[in-house]
Amino acid sequence: MNYVSNVVASFEKKLAIILMFAMAVIVAAAVVFRYVFNAPLFWAGEVSIFLLIFITFIGGSLGLKYKSQASMTLVTGYLPEKIQKWVAVLAHIFMLAFMAILLFYCFNWITSSSVSIQRSSAILLPMWIPYSILPIGLLFATIHLISNMIDILKNHHIDRVAVTNLHAAAKEGDEG
Repeated sequence: MNYVSNVVASFEKKLAIILMFAMAVIVAAAVVFRYVFNAPLFWAGEVSIFLLIFITFIGGSLGLKYKSQASMTLVTGYLPEKIQKWVAVLAHIFMLAFMAILLFYCFNWITSSSVSIQRSSAILLPMWIPYSILPIGLLFATIHLISNMIDILKNHHIDRVAVTNLHAAAKEGDEG
């Protein structure tokens, strides 16, 4: 499962780079066209919003892959390591259940007849296309969560690298 997670993460990184570059080019072109040529691009705002949403969901999924989300470890940090492991597994199970519920409702929503007739206002793009990032991002996040949970179960300990990095960043922030 770790291999699948790594492949998905590699794809996500490349896609995020392409989408961020495209968004930067579109926004820069929109500014130039509006203020230099006095001919605004009517579609630039809508497309850049869609790209930003895609980047956000991809970034959230990558955050789960690399365990870079903010977390509250005040209580769990004082627990014995075995209990920390099972608390982490339980937390992953809850997150996976939440992802499953979200995936179910997202799929039902996107395949509904009300969404199939919707179009975006500027470029008349069928709205199921931008809405599709919801299940895609959630599916990628689910893959990363399963991989992380399997790693916790296999290694019999919590990955303390992320916690150490967070503590180092906090100290650096306090000093600066």
